[in-house]
Amino acid sequence: MRSATLSGASGLTHVRKYRLLVVLVVLGTLWWFLLGVLERETRNAEGRAANMVISQLRSALVIKGAEVMLSRDGRLDQHRSINPFELVEHQWGNYEGLCKTPQPNPGDWCFRVDEQKETANGPKGWLVYNPRQPVMVDNQQAQAGQPLAWEVTTEFADRNGNGVREQEERLTGLKLVSVPLADTTVVRQDARTRVAINLINGYEADE
Repeated sequence: MRSATLSGASGLTHVRKYRLLVVLVVLGTLWWFLLGVLERETRNAEGRAANMVISQLRSALVIKGAEVMLSRDGRLDQHRSINPFELVEHQWGNYEGLCKTPQPNPGDWCFRVDEQKETANGPKGWLVYNPRQPVMVDNQQAQAGQPLAWEVTTEFADRNGNGVREQEERLTGLKLVSVPLADTTVVRQDARTRVAINLINGYEADE
């Protein structure tokens, strides 16, 4: 009798352990699924926020372009490479202003000034965004820590559809276009630095 009782108690213990194992497996699977959903939603939220910034800056450039064309002495070509953030009243918390480092903090924007370009319309340069995680921004797949760049340029009446402005084709507005990061000041300065170092090393070797 006692043996049967012990056997029943042992079986009940095994059942409870099995149930606990099943519960842990279910909870672990659910937790893994929720983490994936959270990561995906966070990534989507960052992409939506970045695209909203791009959209609002482009809208501001359309208005600015119209104002320049309506003004008596305005010239659209003088507004190439301006800082589009200067055209909007709202300032985002993740906009750092002029870039103080080679790239902004993760998830932030900054305006990289071209030291060779400074006009009455303000400093010239590029808008830089540093993704916090892999996201789709302005139809570009951005990787975490690999900044993207945009530049303000002019639109024109492309009559022949070749994408190249000819002398008789008039300017029609301002737009924001993505540009290779290799075209920005940081990379140019790095290239000049490497050239200078190579020249110095070559000079020392000759001595």
